[in-house]
Amino acid sequence: MFALDTKSMQKIAPVVRRVVVVDPNPAGAKLMAELLKGFGCRDVAMESDDARVVDLAREMEPGLFIIERSGPKLDGEALARRIRRSSLSTRRAPIIMVTAEATASSIKGARDAGVHEFLRKPFTSGDLYRRIENLATKPRDWVEAVGYVGPDRRRFNSVDYAGPRKRKADEGGAPTLDGIKDQSMRILASALVQFSSDPAQAVRAIGEQGKTLKMLAVKTGDTALALAAVGLQTELEMGRTSLEQLNGPVKAILALAPSKSLARQG
Repeated sequence: MFALDTKSMQKIAPVVRRVVVVDPNPAGAKLMAELLKGFGCRDVAMESDDARVVDLAREMEPGLFIIERSGPKLDGEALARRIRRSSLSTRRAPIIMVTAEATASSIKGARDAGVHEFLRKPFTSGDLYRRIENLATKPRDWVEAVGYVGPDRRRFNSVDYAGPRKRKADEGGAPTLDGIKDQSMRILASALVQFSSDPAQAVRAIGEQGKTLKMLAVKTGDTALALAAVGLQTELEMGRTSLEQLNGPVKAILALAPSKSLARQG
C-alpha cells in the first residue's frame, strides 16, 4: 500500500485540493477519487460526459483535471483543447490524461492537446503520485499561441515517451531570455498567419506575447522593443482587436526580430 508522509502531502496539496475526474466508467472514477483522497484531496467531482465538464469546472475551480482519453460521450483530447481555449479561471490547471492505449500517437495527441502528464493503465497509486508530484514541483512555462495552447511541450514529462529529444531545452536546462524572445516572436508571426482560423485565440496569443516581450525588453534594456510592445498593448487596451488593426503594431515588433528567428516560424 502506497502511503504518503506529511511533508509529501503538503508538497502536492495545492494541486490536489480540488480535482475534476472525467471518466465514463463509474468504477474507475470512484477508484481515482479514493486514491486522490488518500493524497489529501478535499473535493473530488466526477463526470462522465465531456459536455458538462466546462460548466462544472467553472463552478468548482479545480487545481487539477484527470481525464480519460476516450469513452461513449468523451473525447479527452478535444476536451483538453476546449479547456485550454476557454475563459475558465482554471484553464491553465494541470491535466493528467489516462488511457490503456499508450501508443506513440496517443501520447503525442495528449501532448499536443495541452496535457501536462500521461498515465497509462494499469497504474499504481505510486504512479499517480509521481505524476502529481511532477506537477507540483516541476512547473512548466505556458505557451499561448493559436495552433497550440498549454504547457511547454518541450518539457512533456510522460515516462511513456521514448522518442528523440531534439532540443537542448529537452535536457532539462532553463530557457534563456533569447530563447523566450525567439519563441514569442515566432508565436506573434504565426498569430497573424492563423488569425482567421481562431480570431479570439489569436488576439489572446498576441496579447500574451506582447506582455512577455515587454518584460524581456525591460530586463535587457531594449528600448526599441519596449516601445513597440507598449504600442501593441495600447492598441489592445483601446479595443482594437481586428487583424487590420493589429497587423501594424505586431509587424513593428517583428521588424526587431533576427531574420533567422522568423525563418523558423511554423
